[in-house]
Amino acid sequence: MDEIEKEKIAALPSQLLITTICHPIEYAKVLIQLGYEPLPPRRSTTLFGRPAMILPNVFQYIKFVKKSDGFFGCYRGLSARVLGLIASSQLTSKVIYACGIDLPEINDPPNIVTDEEPKIEDYYKLCRRDMIMHTASVIVSYPFHVVSIRMMASFVGKEEDYSSLFGTIAAIYRDDGILGFLHGIVPKLLGDLTCVAVTGILAYYVNKYLVKTKDLRYYTVPLLTFVTSTVTYPLVVVSTCMAVAGSSLKAGNPPMMPVYPSWQACWRELLRNKQHKRGSSLIFRYYIAPIAAMQ
Repeated sequence: MDEIEKEKIAALPSQLLITTICHPIEYAKVLIQLGYEPLPPRRSTTLFGRPAMILPNVFQYIKFVKKSDGFFGCYRGLSARVLGLIASSQLTSKVIYACGIDLPEINDPPNIVTDEEPKIEDYYKLCRRDMIMHTASVIVSYPFHVVSIRMMASFVGKEEDYSSLFGTIAAIYRDDGILGFLHGIVPKLLGDLTCVAVTGILAYYVNKYLVKTKDLRYYTVPLLTFVTSTVTYPLVVVSTCMAVAGSSLKAGNPPMMPVYPSWQACWRELLRNKQHKRGSSLIFRYYIAPIAAMQ
């Protein structure tokens, strides 16, 4: 456990650097997930030559944000994301310890340094460890995630209450109380834990029956995580929408967003309108007209 904690702390500076550099892209992605499209689509064709309406790519979207709010405006919500990363790296292990949970000690991936065949028991231990750590990490960092999402969503309506970190915290507490900092956490956890569990199961079978070279087994989990995350991506969109829905933000109320009584209702509405994957592609973004009218 101590080694895991040391690794997370050692990786923090690089994570903060990457997060800072990539934040404008994440900012635009969040606005896209919320369904905010300020720039009109244009006529184009798909990769297969079919006529389609295409939306501006993420870099054109960032250019629009920069034109509106300036260079530093592209970093709205970064402060909360940074605090979330720091909290996750510093507090995740402490939360697990405080709950009295013992984590299994296992190499990642298992049996990588020996010639032994992969064992399902080892992958079960690895999956259990990763799910516990991921759950604790999300619980610790999620309030900052909601703060960041709402700060970015305030771009839509230019709400002054959400223009600063402390102003956003006060506004969330005023609107929704303490539970407001947990809006959307259920689909977030559901998607993330599903990804971890499915990746662990697939990694065992892939390493046992397909990948026989030890060196290549290092890449099995990252590759499968990428594949699995594309399947669970709609839950990310649901979580982002629920983090904003029903707040005092313009982005979280009609006509921008329907009234969602639950995250399941949000899921069904997005699925029905074929909007459950918005933001998954940042370059080739094809316009899909909503099927159902906004409620």
